[in-house]
Amino acid sequence: MPESDVKPDHCPACGARNDCSLADPRTADRECWCYGVTIDPAVLEALPPELRNQSCLCPRCAQVEAQLQAAERSIP
Repeated sequence: MPESDVKPDHCPACGARNDCSLADPRTADRECWCYGVTIDPAVLEALPPELRNQSCLCPRCAQVEAQLQAAERSIP
C-alpha cells in the first residue's frame, strides 16, 4: 500500500476504523486507547515494514480486546 493510501483513522492490517483518538481532530487532545494496553511486538512485526508506524491497529488486529474489556470493567 503506498504511503499516500494510509489513512490515520483506519487499521493498516484490515482497513477497519481503528478508534484512534489522535487521528480525530475532535479528540486529538486525548490519549489513544492503545496507550493503556500491551501489544505483542510480534503483532507489529507481522505488518509489512511500509505499514508500520503509519496508523494504529484496530483493537481486534492488535489482539487487545480482552485487555480493553477488563479495563472497562474496572472503571467504576
